[in-house]
This record gives sequence, C-alpha cells and structure tokens, in this order.
Amino acid sequence: MPFNDDRQDVDEDQQSDAGSLRFSESMASLSDYEHSSRQSFMSDSSSKSSSPASTSPPRVITFDEVMATAKNLTNLSLAHEIAVNENFRLEEDAIPENSLAGQMRRIVHQAFWDVLKAELSAEPPEYEHAIRLFEEIRESLLSFLTPGGRSQLYNQICEVLDIDLLRQQAEHSAVDIQGLANYVISTMGKMCAPVRDQVIRDLKATDDIVELLRQIFHVLDLMKMDQVNFAIRNIRPHIQRQLVEYERSKFQEILEETPDALKQTTEWLKESIDEELLNSETAVSPGAEASSPPSLSPMLILHNSFLKLLQWDYQKKGLPETLITDEIRLQELTEKLNQLKIIACLSLITNNMVGAITEGLPELANRLKRISAVLLEGMNKVTFNLKEALNSIGVQTCVEINKALKERGSPPLNTEVQANLVGQFSSIEEKDNPVRSLIDKRIQLYMKSLLCLPSPQKSMPPMPGGLDVIQQELEVLGCQYANIVILNKQIYGSFYASIFRKLLFGDEGLGKVDASLPAK
Repeated sequence: MPFNDDRQDVDEDQQSDAGSLRFSESMASLSDYEHSSRQSFMSDSSSKSSSPASTSPPRVITFDEVMATAKNLTNLSLAHEIAVNENFRLEEDAIPENSLAGQMRRIVHQAFWDVLKAELSAEPPEYEHAIRLFEEIRESLLSFLTPGGRSQLYNQICEVLDIDLLRQQAEHSAVDIQGLANYVISTMGKMCAPVRDQVIRDLKATDDIVELLRQIFHVLDLMKMDQVNFAIRNIRPHIQRQLVEYERSKFQEILEETPDALKQTTEWLKESIDEELLNSETAVSPGAEASSPPSLSPMLILHNSFLKLLQWDYQKKGLPETLITDEIRLQELTEKLNQLKIIACLSLITNNMVGAITEGLPELANRLKRISAVLLEGMNKVTFNLKEALNSIGVQTCVEINKALKERGSPPLNTEVQANLVGQFSSIEEKDNPVRSLIDKRIQLYMKSLLCLPSPQKSMPPMPGGLDVIQQELEVLGCQYANIVILNKQIYGSFYASIFRKLLFGDEGLGKVDASLPAK
C-alpha cells in the first residue's frame, strides 16, 4: 500500500481518497496497451453490417465513435482483470537495456542529467532546470494528499517549494539545492509505503546532487505505482460485486457504437451450429426423411463452442469478442493443457508397453512425469522441436526404467523394446496419432462434464481412464476453465441468445430452438 499508517501528517482518509483519485488517472494510461490487443472490435467496422441477419446498408463510423469504443473496451478489460485476477497489479516498466528503446531512453535521459550537472557546476550556477524539477516534485508530492484538502503538510510543501521564491533566490545564486532535496526526501519518507523505506535510506546516503535528483524522480514513480496498486486492492471487492452488470452494460455501449462488434463471436457460434446440424443429418438413417427439422439446444451449442477454445490456435485466429478479456488466461490454460495431453500420452504408452515390468515401482511414474514436464517446457513456442523433445524423453525414460529395474535386481529392457518405446513416443507428434486422439477425446469429455455441473468446485466429475497421471493438474485447470465459462455466460448470455435467434430463426428451414440461456 502507498502509505504507512504511522507516518506523520498523512492520515488514513488521505490514503484512500488519494488512492482513488490516482487510480482513476491510471486507467487512461493503460489505454494504449489494452487497445492494441483488441483490434477485432474495430477492424473493417465501417464496411460491415451490424448483424449476421441484417440487410441494412453499412454505416460509416466516425473517429469519435471509434475512440469511444476503445475507451469503453479499455475500461471493460481493466475492470475484468482487476476482478478476476487477485494478483493483478501495476509493475515497474522494465525496458531491456540492450534493446533499441532501452538504449534510446538511456541516451536521452543521460543527456538531460549531463546538462543539469553542467548548469549547477557553472560559475555562477544556472538554476532554471533544477527549479523546474522541483516544481514537478512539488506537484507529485501534493498529488499524494487528499484532493482539495489544505492540511499542514500541504501548506508546508507549498511554502518550502515556493517556485516564485526559488526563482528570486536563483537571481542571487542563493538556492540551497541540497537543503531542498533533503526536505523532499524527508517528506517522501512520511508518505511512502514501508516497502520503500530502504530506497529512502539509500537516497539519504547519495552525495551527488544530480544523481540524487534523478533517484528522487525514480522513487516518486514507484510511490505513484504503489498508490495505484493500493487503490486497486481497495476497489476490487466493489468491482467484483458489480462486475456482471458493469461488463454487460459496457459491452452494450460498444455494440451500439460499433456495428460489427460481434462478428467473430457470431462466426464462432455459427460453426458449432453447423456442426450440430450436420451431426443431426448424419444421425438419420440412409433413405429416411426427417419428419421435422432438428431441435437444437443453445446450451449444448454454446458448450461445444467453449470446448473449441481448448484447441484454439492463438497465433492464427482471433478470439470471439466476448472472450477478449480472458484471452491471456485462456491461452495459458490451452498451453498447459497441451503439455498435460502429451504427458498423459507418454504415460499411457509406457504402461501399455512395460507396465507389467515396472509394476510395483510407484516412484518411477512420478519421476518420469517430472522428466517429461521439464523436457516439454516451452512446447507451445514456434521454435520448439516437439519430435526431438519426445525422442529425448523416450531415451531418458528407458534409462530411468533400466535404473529402477537394476535396483530391484531385474534385467534391463532389451534393445528392441527400448527402440519401440522411443519410436512410439516420437510418433505422438503426429496429429492423427491414435493415442493422442484418444487422450484428447477423454480430456474433451471431462471438460464437457465440468461445464454441465452447477458448481465445479463442490463436485468434480469422474476422471476418464488414462488420465490418472495428470488428474491433480487437470482438476485444477478444469476448475479455472469452468469458472471462466460460467462468468462469461453470466455476462454475455443475453448477447449469445440474440445471436442464436438471428442465426436459427433467420432461415425457416434451420429448425426451432429455445434461444434463452440460463446464467450457469
């Protein structure tokens, strides 16, 4: 938190009020980052119709409407992240020093501080740049106090850092830069969070006045970040209580301002509808005519659509607009699930080939699982060579099995079995590998069962066979996935229902459906 309860002249009310004020300002500072990853809302929006069933001519969107949509999307995304991510906080911006941006920033900053040093070392000294810095410092210190309040500390800061007085002193070369810096450090010590006490002590030990001013600005930035994070923690419970209604209303505003805001969501749902209709047609006996159009369940279609997210190619395909706020979480879940699939495949192959030999060695299975997880680390990167990793896992598995057998006094695996085991492992890379397909179907079945439960945290569905080795991880991952889906349905259920009505009732031959969606 940004303030210490024990600090003089800064009470608890000031902390909360100032935190809320600075938090609201920080929302705008994140807009560029949020907007850059949400392009699907604005792409081609000026030339598309507002819905899949609409025959109205395209409406041209003004720049102001685009900016209003971007602002709404930023607020929606930020509120969602604060509510669902307990660890969400602002971090210090760390640009790599060896990057072009890092080098440019270092050169520009160094040039500024070199000029300041030359001015203060001149005879007589030039104080104009230093006074401007103290003016910025004064505004930063005042921003930490209660807005509109005229406390003793407020008046003291304005009095000591009186810019007009400093300019008068500068005319007579009488500005006490070191004394002003010492006062600033003392005041910062009263305001900062306890976690910053050490950096305040470091400031007091700095002798070079230019370096001291440089570090004061750095610590002030840290204090501002602490203040925003304090406000985030304070506002989180309120946002969590209001999240569903807030996100729904914000997205409605986006939908009104951007005609094409549900394009990808519509395509995502339509794909599942088409698959369900095709399955219904193939289920009819050859030569027989369907007596009535198929009846489709919107909840079944929606669940099938959500299951597609677990196999989503995030490098080539954008997410539906209604899931943009959970894009990072869904991508991380998908990447972790892909690794668990491979581990389950490896375990199933090992058990089928040498299970009888390794029976009674429970620690071996855990050791093989750990080895596989380490060698599969980063498998979702484009540069990762899965076949090579699987081959390495196969070789290491044979080594570990032979080692365990030797400790038990049993003969090692023969060369043919080892070669077969390594070959089976390497073949998992193939998309149509039967073991991989089997494990994938069983994981899909488990996840689908999770979505049908009213509360996944209270009762878990039975684990399908062959997944025992990843049961613990899969249950945790499954709960996280189900929570994302449940919250998403609560927020966007009415939008999904509207899309179902347009898609299914747009053509009379598509069949009838109850397009109402329950909250869970």
